Amino acid sequence: MTAPTTPPAPVSETGPETARETPASRAERIGDAALDLLVERGMRGLTHRAVDERAGLPQGSTSNHARTRQALLEAAVRRQVHWDTRVLTLEELPGVGDGAPPDADALVDALALALHRYLTDHRALLVSRYELALEATRRPELRAFFDAAGSAFHGPLVAMMTAAGSPAPERHALSLIAWCEGLLFSCAAGSFHSAVPGHAELRTGFDELLRGMLGGRNG
Repeated sequence: MTAPTTPPAPVSETGPETARETPASRAERIGDAALDLLVERGMRGLTHRAVDERAGLPQGSTSNHARTRQALLEAAVRRQVHWDTRVLTLEELPGVGDGAPPDADALVDALALALHRYLTDHRALLVSRYELALEATRRPELRAFFDAAGSAFHGPLVAMMTAAGSPAPERHALSLIAWCEGLLFSCAAGSFHSAVPGHAELRTGFDELLRGMLGGRNG
């Protein structure tokens, strides 16, 4: 599978205000600036005033768009999901973009590619996601929004596990997600932060994991 052009970092969408800016593009600038601040300063550094400054907007612009802290956090979550879904798009998933019946090998390739992109090109996205996820544990209203916004890949992953021959696709999809999240955290913020696995190593790990789930699929 050929990797597409890497999506730009959120900061690239911020810049001087233009007369032609639409409400939608203003919302994107605010959300991207919020993500940048989460990465650089953590949750305490995310304020309406700081977003105005980072996005290059007049003072009060962020408050006009997102009047409460909850609304500002939701704006950040929307842009987090926007960028996450571009690390590995649905069209790149086996059986979705190419029309071929998905199998375990194609699933291994796709998952290894996604994790490798996160760990080599998009580590900042992981940091901002962890900041938002931790805040969601303290804000039930954000928890519901965060979970709903981040569920885009669950259904396709269950479908791919079913097509690959899993006898328990829901459970196995959960195990795959947990394995991915654990590895990403360990390599981005945990004890293995200085030892990023290569694409081949990630592929081997996924192959071993799926082999166990599917009962020695290759013999």
